[in-house]
Amino acid sequence: MDGTAAIKQNLEALKRILVMLVAMAEMGGGMPGAGGVGAGMPGAGGQFTFFPRKGEAASRQVLAEKSKLSPALTLPRHLYLAILRLLRPAEAAARRLIIAAARGIVVTLPPLRPRKPKPATLRGPRAFLPKGPKKRPKPTPRSWSLPLLDPPRRPFRIARRAVPAHAAPRILGLDFGAPYHPLPPPPSPNDPIDSARLGQRLAALTAALDDLPGQAQRFARWKARRDAAIARDGPVSGRRSPLRRGRPPGGRLSRYDPVATHSRKIREVDEILAHAHALAVHALDNHDSS
Repeated sequence: MDGTAAIKQNLEALKRILVMLVAMAEMGGGMPGAGGVGAGMPGAGGQFTFFPRKGEAASRQVLAEKSKLSPALTLPRHLYLAILRLLRPAEAAARRLIIAAARGIVVTLPPLRPRKPKPATLRGPRAFLPKGPKKRPKPTPRSWSLPLLDPPRRPFRIARRAVPAHAAPRILGLDFGAPYHPLPPPPSPNDPIDSARLGQRLAALTAALDDLPGQAQRFARWKARRDAAIARDGPVSGRRSPLRRGRPPGGRLSRYDPVATHSRKIREVDEILAHAHALAVHALDNHDSS
């Protein structure tokens, strides 16, 4: 099974979906009073455009423009949730394409560095000498990258039940002279939602799709480190597989079937995710059996 053509086809489809998500974010960011991601559409009066310019890589343009933004980025609630519903399966599909593209890549890890012994605690008169001022290093800009591992399931997490503020019971006392405080209104679809993290996830997905071979090398290094730890120390705690069991995150299809007919609830990103999941499972099984 040669999945090169399938990986390329799904990669191009994911790029189209990403362009659509970025366009949705720019539309919301260009609305009056919403300084969202990509508020620089023509006539929007924003700061920048999320689309790459001609002759430049998408990831470099996105990260360069992202560093110029102010932290106060908002999107309307309905648009924020619509983007999030498509972004999660797109990230899972990109992660699986990376795993499939890393099939057959062999990396050589550098030798482990010996740990430096911790300095002994100062004793005697030197322990009471004042220490000089510590020079704080300049903070380096954080580079966002697509996670290579699926988020783990939390079956034993207890969901906290909270009554929304607009539906809280009204308990009035006998003090009729007390001021009346009305309840806050219910959340509106147009309420501004902080979208700074959403923009970072879009930038990370853009960088991953723009450099799939480099991300495949990154996954191959992670797999080599994991295999070396297992060979050295035996079964180790933590993640042994980058994919979690069951349905992929955000997906609505349990398996890939190219000839099956689906309902209207199945989106294009669900079919891409199911196909990418099959490619990733095939690549992992062949690596482990070899």
